[in-house]
Amino acid sequence: MRRSASIASLATALVLGMGELGAGQQRFELSAQQKPETAEVKIDNFSFGPAALTVPVGTTVSWTNRDDIPHTVVSTDGVFKSKVLDTDEKFYFTFSKAGTYPYFCSIHPKMTGKVIVQ
Repeated sequence: MRRSASIASLATALVLGMGELGAGQQRFELSAQQKPETAEVKIDNFSFGPAALTVPVGTTVSWTNRDDIPHTVVSTDGVFKSKVLDTDEKFYFTFSKAGTYPYFCSIHPKMTGKVIVQ
């Protein structure tokens, strides 16, 4: 009798574990379908391109320096600030609030751009 009880307990644990695995798999599939928004700005020839970028709230924007000289990405409102980016380096920022975010290169202040978050 004791062996039957152990087998029954093991079977119950196995069924419950499989149920949890299935639930976890379903949650994974749902999160995989909900891809975060991304957008890219290229830094090239002393300019940000595009100069104005419109994105939805929650978007992660990446800036990639394609120039042969260093640049930065600095929000005029102090919301974000990159380190000095060498050629092919990237900076990422996720915009969690709607608004307009002007920015510039602190090394070359005439380089400007803005991200409009809706």
